[in-house]
Amino acid sequence: MDLHDIRQDYIKQELSMSDCHDSPIEQFKQWLQTAIDQKVNEPTAVNVATVDENGRPSARLVLLKEVDEKGFVFFTNYLSRKGQALSNNPVAALTFFWPELERQVRIEGIVEKLSKERSDEYFDSRPYQSKLGAWVSKQSEPLSSKAALLAHATVIAAKYPLHVPRPPHWGGYLVIPDRIEFWQGRPNRLHDRIQYILKDGSWHKERLSP
Repeated sequence: MDLHDIRQDYIKQELSMSDCHDSPIEQFKQWLQTAIDQKVNEPTAVNVATVDENGRPSARLVLLKEVDEKGFVFFTNYLSRKGQALSNNPVAALTFFWPELERQVRIEGIVEKLSKERSDEYFDSRPYQSKLGAWVSKQSEPLSSKAALLAHATVIAAKYPLHVPRPPHWGGYLVIPDRIEFWQGRPNRLHDRIQYILKDGSWHKERLSP
């Protein structure tokens, strides 16, 4: 299998310093809204990269559920591999990629758990089956069989036929950014890259070489 000649030239848009909002969060919201309006596949899908206590990185896709001036929120099992990594090393890198728009956003920052109240609020808004899944799945642990998983789901459904409380091992994380980069694909690999760095409480933007 020869992969050398698989490439795409990006020609749709460009990105200048003057195009970018002074706030990277507002700039992100604009790009996310465009992705939603353009019906990009899974516009809120984000790659979350963490590093464990041994310095070993790992990455996976989750769904962004909130974004505001404080940062970016996703929810997961605290006992999962990502949860354990964040417990030992509370930093993360996020990457959004919207190929239909030839755009990428990279985010780095520290990570904090959301309050129990905020996690409860979001959990209560989830569909019933998704709530059950949060109890059933021992995320990232070995599973003897799919049948065992389904059997456990039946037990949990019988226990919580109507109201499903939030499991104590499940909740939200807030990624508080200190570096955000907006990438717009351009012809001949001369891509536009605008980076925001948080310095002394204020955001400063600069153009990066592609």
